[in-house]
Amino acid sequence: MFDGYSNGAGKTKKSTQMKSVKIEGKRRSDLGKKATRQLRSENQVPGVIYGGTETIHFSAPAIAFKNLVYTPDFQVAELNVDGKNYRTIMKDLQFDVVTDELNHIDFLELVEDRKVIADLPIRFHGQPQGVKDGGKLVLKVKSLKVRTLPKYLTEHIDVNIDNLQLHGNIRVEDVKIANVEILNTPRVPIASVVTTRALQVEEATTAPAAGAAPTAAPVAGPAPAAPAKKK
Repeated sequence: MFDGYSNGAGKTKKSTQMKSVKIEGKRRSDLGKKATRQLRSENQVPGVIYGGTETIHFSAPAIAFKNLVYTPDFQVAELNVDGKNYRTIMKDLQFDVVTDELNHIDFLELVEDRKVIADLPIRFHGQPQGVKDGGKLVLKVKSLKVRTLPKYLTEHIDVNIDNLQLHGNIRVEDVKIANVEILNTPRVPIASVVTTRALQVEEATTAPAAGAAPTAAPVAGPAPAAPAKKK
């Protein structure tokens, strides 16, 4: 049970300013594998912009994506490709399986009257009452999948947990944001306060027993020799 965490209006507080990253790129005309390998050898990352009036294939220096890819924040990518600006959000990443370097990146162009789906990080605030009463806070979900118009996108979702009681939960269905539809399963807990004993029981039921030897099928030995025939 959750006994209230909102800011007094029954809804979570939402950030009003969005961070953005500016990236300069060049349009690609040759999309073949050879051209792509050449780009990567020059520390360029190929990418695509879709969702608008046309699909744009481009490339940009790998370092230009650093502040967008390697951060937990949700940000808008302001892409300038050959002098034309595109307001986008990052949708997909591909990394080299050996070097772990960024190989490819996809962006969705934001269209004013077209809803988009995005994963927004949750930012928890406050000191739960249940923790003051001896419990332990367990954060179970780090982000929520939402559908909304671009103008309602936000850097993160703020959730106040001051009133979260011992043995209490905040569930997806408790998070209310104006003009934003949350797509996660409503009853899934995103934060809980449990006793230490309850946490130990939960961990014991989800982890293998310490020192338990793995079971193995018996190894087949040689077949017994047939008895010798009497002469």
